[in-house]
Amino acid sequence: MTGAIYLIPNTLGPATAGGLAAVLPDEVRHCAARLEYFIGEQAKSTRAFLKLAGCSKPLQEITIRELNVNTPPAAIDALLAPIMAGADGGLISEAGCPAVADPGALLVRRAHELGIRVIPLVGPSSILLALMASGLNGQSFAFAGYLPVDPAERIKRIRELELRSRREKQTQIFIETPYRNQAMLDALLGTCAGTTLLCVAVDLTQTGESVVSHRVQDWPRKRLDLHKRPAIFLLLAQ
Repeated sequence: MTGAIYLIPNTLGPATAGGLAAVLPDEVRHCAARLEYFIGEQAKSTRAFLKLAGCSKPLQEITIRELNVNTPPAAIDALLAPIMAGADGGLISEAGCPAVADPGALLVRRAHELGIRVIPLVGPSSILLALMASGLNGQSFAFAGYLPVDPAERIKRIRELELRSRREKQTQIFIETPYRNQAMLDALLGTCAGTTLLCVAVDLTQTGESVVSHRVQDWPRKRLDLHKRPAIFLLLAQ
């Protein structure tokens, strides 16, 4: 009989406002405390999460294997082998929910193909939290992931997303590497129509949390300081 794989949400950052209990239910912490096999993006940060979650077992007795952007698809079956052999396992993201904007999606897909039970647990998703707080269209939305790094290609993609948003009345959600956040905000304010609604959600669930939502033409002249802060960007063309 195969085991099950639990999708274990992580915090969105190290300084969670209100402590771990404010963002992770008891069930998540209890599950993390009882499992002995985990798959995470980095073993070091996975151990840090397990310690934070109150894992009662010595960490050296827990098996942690890595799954990240450098993991070849051919290695997925080996990661699932202990679960196929009967052990329950946990998939943990670096931040937020596993398999959402996360390499764990490939492992979850393969688990379904192998008949392994997949059990998602409740936890913070920066994408949904930002949408909730934005005031933009929550009935129709799309997540576009990362936009191009090249400035010209980034502007082209912003225009495409704004056009799609206007045509379909759909909120467009995307993210950026934290050290490029400021360039992203500048590109959005310099490219989008003045009537387009723009929301930037920063440090969600953390002590420096900030959500700002305005029409582009009404954005404050004093720009938000987004440098090296985890952020979600949302736009809705009017």
